Amino acid sequence: MSRPERLYALDHLGLPQGFQPSRASSLKLAETLDADWIVVGSYVTDGPAIIAEARLVDVPHLRMGEAVTARGEMRDMPGVFGSLAWKLTRQLDPRFNVAEETFVAASKGPRLDAFEQYIRGITEPDQQERLLHLKQAVTLGSEMGQAWMALGREEYNNQHYQDAAQAFARVGPNDADALEAGFYRGLSLLFSGDYPRAEDAFRSVAKVLPLPEVINNQGVALSRRGKDAGVLFRQAIAADPTVADYHFNLAISLKHKGDIAEALTELAQCLHLRPSDIEAQDLQDLWKSAAAGAEGSKAADPLERIVRTFNAVAFRQAAQMMDQVETAKLAALTPHERAQRLAAQARDFLNHGLLLEAERASLSAVADDNKLPEAHASLAEVRERTGDANAARREATTSLELLPSVNAYLVLGRLDLAAGRLDVADTEAESALRIDPESKPALDLKRQIANRNASKK
Repeated sequence: MSRPERLYALDHLGLPQGFQPSRASSLKLAETLDADWIVVGSYVTDGPAIIAEARLVDVPHLRMGEAVTARGEMRDMPGVFGSLAWKLTRQLDPRFNVAEETFVAASKGPRLDAFEQYIRGITEPDQQERLLHLKQAVTLGSEMGQAWMALGREEYNNQHYQDAAQAFARVGPNDADALEAGFYRGLSLLFSGDYPRAEDAFRSVAKVLPLPEVINNQGVALSRRGKDAGVLFRQAIAADPTVADYHFNLAISLKHKGDIAEALTELAQCLHLRPSDIEAQDLQDLWKSAAAGAEGSKAADPLERIVRTFNAVAFRQAAQMMDQVETAKLAALTPHERAQRLAAQARDFLNHGLLLEAERASLSAVADDNKLPEAHASLAEVRERTGDANAARREATTSLELLPSVNAYLVLGRLDLAAGRLDVADTEAESALRIDPESKPALDLKRQIANRNASKK
């Protein structure tokens, strides 16, 4: 559950934002959020160390799981809680096969001081203090997507739309908030008068999740450029015909094209859905008078209406549906075809730094086809990035025994370079270059080995 959802539950129950719930009130909050599970726990500090304990509570059956603990240095607090989360995940799903090292590596995230400033920035009651802390957070952790997202929201709420657009643009494409950031970046650019970039922002979101509010706003941005957006408004109506504003916008678009009869039909549908819409009523009277040739009935048409709110629940539901569709597609493939698809996904996840997703895809690919070299090569790189050198070497060797590849040779080359075996690393880099002479990672590895040899002389 997101922080806004938790705050909604507290507000719904008449509780302050800083409320510290007991076990009983935690259950009440869980029921309000319709959650199946909650985590309860505590922590203590011991000098520079932190020890955290947590339990899962099965809300529908009122059962509490076994306690799990994690400890470590305060400076590595995200890693400590990553370890705790992995243990809780294993309780929820004993079949969960992602290694703890991968889970912890994916959890570490930003610097601790940047994370502290972010937390202060989303909890401070004073708006100026929130801005100060969030700006400090993105200075300390420039890749911290959730801090950029929070900063963008603050700037947007203050109607500093250009600053908001710049902040939303810094949210990474693989961050959980990426689609919402794209939507609000589009709005910020729209309100700033930058219609071409606003249209591009909404189009990028619509390519992933073509929800009607996104398509509508893309149409508004296009129309503000003096272009026909009727096709987009029709798409929004097809996706959700119950929204009066979509019919209103299509009516304006049709009127611009001179199709007064169909424009009046869409305006009538708008009023059918929202009879109290005074602007639409006045516009209907004006257009009917104009159609009848009445004098004094000409006036400038209003602007199309912008959807200003982001339906996060609808976006999550759509994302889940897309995942289900992808799962169904995978299930229809043969094991070998499925393994190939999963191995390709794992490589893409690695390229974007998504270790958890890369390991899941690699393990699934190996389970479907243990003789697929690409799957072992991807798993080798996951193990390398999480610090398990022995497992990385084992998977890379298995991959090379099946089929020589650049990625597997590079894993071995980097491992041998780190271990100081420069001659072996150089041979592995050469083997990678024989497969792909233009491989930039292989050329970089050769350069690193040469620099290391030069420094020894």
